[in-house]
Amino acid sequence: MTSGGLAPCLASSVAYLVEFWAKALKEGKISGLTIRMYIDGYKGVLTGDSTVLDPANYDDCKCLHDVGGSPIGNSRVKLIADSPYLTSTQLTNIKDCIARGFVKEGDTPLEVAAQTLLKDGINVIHTIGGDDTNTQAAELSKYLLEKHGGKVVVVGGYRMPKTIDNDVFPVVQTFGADTAAEQGALFFNNIVSESSANPRMFIIHEVMGRDSGSLTATTAYKYREMYAKKSKFVDGPFTSTATSRDIHAVWIPEVKVNIKQEGIRLKKIMDEHGCVNVFLSEGAGVEDIVKEMEENGETIPRDAFGHIKLDKINPGVYFAKRVATLIEAEKTLVQKSGYFARSAASNEYDRKLIRDCAEIGVQSAIDGVSGCMGQDEDKEGTPIRAIEFERIKGGKTFDVKTPWFQNMLEEIGQSKYDRHSVWKSFNGINII
Repeated sequence: MTSGGLAPCLASSVAYLVEFWAKALKEGKISGLTIRMYIDGYKGVLTGDSTVLDPANYDDCKCLHDVGGSPIGNSRVKLIADSPYLTSTQLTNIKDCIARGFVKEGDTPLEVAAQTLLKDGINVIHTIGGDDTNTQAAELSKYLLEKHGGKVVVVGGYRMPKTIDNDVFPVVQTFGADTAAEQGALFFNNIVSESSANPRMFIIHEVMGRDSGSLTATTAYKYREMYAKKSKFVDGPFTSTATSRDIHAVWIPEVKVNIKQEGIRLKKIMDEHGCVNVFLSEGAGVEDIVKEMEENGETIPRDAFGHIKLDKINPGVYFAKRVATLIEAEKTLVQKSGYFARSAASNEYDRKLIRDCAEIGVQSAIDGVSGCMGQDEDKEGTPIRAIEFERIKGGKTFDVKTPWFQNMLEEIGQSKYDRHSVWKSFNGINII
């Protein structure tokens, strides 16, 4: 089962799980094998919508490595209303599930999910998803243990730690994050040409990342290493230069920027080179945006998990309007690479990580061990193992002291602001 938002790992995860379960059968580690795919994530588990993979097609699943998205569909469905693993309880799961037709009035989503798994004769369920998917996998595992004698082993994420945000404790690297960064770099390598489309052009490349700036920082780094630093330019009367196509600022939640100072710095770049290019994490400054919306009496859009819908409040547009004034931009362009990046097929790095986790994940399932498969940063040598569900949580921030990130800020001329200097300084600027 795949669930949550897309990431460049879902298809490869399914392919490798099929490969290693088929291998386990051939090697006699298990006596029989039925691989059932639940359609559209937890929705399929609640509604009983699933399909069984024909054994004759096991080997054919290798082609999934070349496919982006999920080969069995995703959805955002919340099974539990209140959990020690969840921090957002603004919306109740039961009302949401009833309204969407997934359960009937009076039903408990966890019990409905459990009954589906028991009816289908499931021994092991692999939940391939991010933070929300896996916190729910933890609750489902606990529920099955307490109410149904642990008859189903939940290897959530095998549990796969799937999220391009790379923000899950205590997982070193989540699946799909590296691919998404490469794809975001490719995306901007085209978009940056728009800097030549108009005088005094201001481009904001908005990158996904609710609480963590990891994807934004890594995307910026990969763009500079893969494209900007390798580009050749002709000396002379040409306005397209190494500087005009470089990144001039990287704004992420962990680096608290003084916008007034940044405005002064970036205006100098605008005056000299005719453009300014900024990489912005979609989670940067969200608290201030929400505060302003609440003060204006606006409703804050949230999903079934209580998360703010970042695409609805548009952080990129919010900053673009204000910063454009400071740098005297004539035209502003906000471009989001999120959907482009997250829908790609896995790159070589992610495929290896997924393969290693899938192999160990299948063995863990055979051994009856539930958990989230990933590199455990709290264990010596960061081994891949079934990490205990109770230790899994989202909200992991990016380490701004990472040498390559500090070097990048220095190269682009951005001050290494300390974490105590706040985004709220933005609201202190008198902008009409």
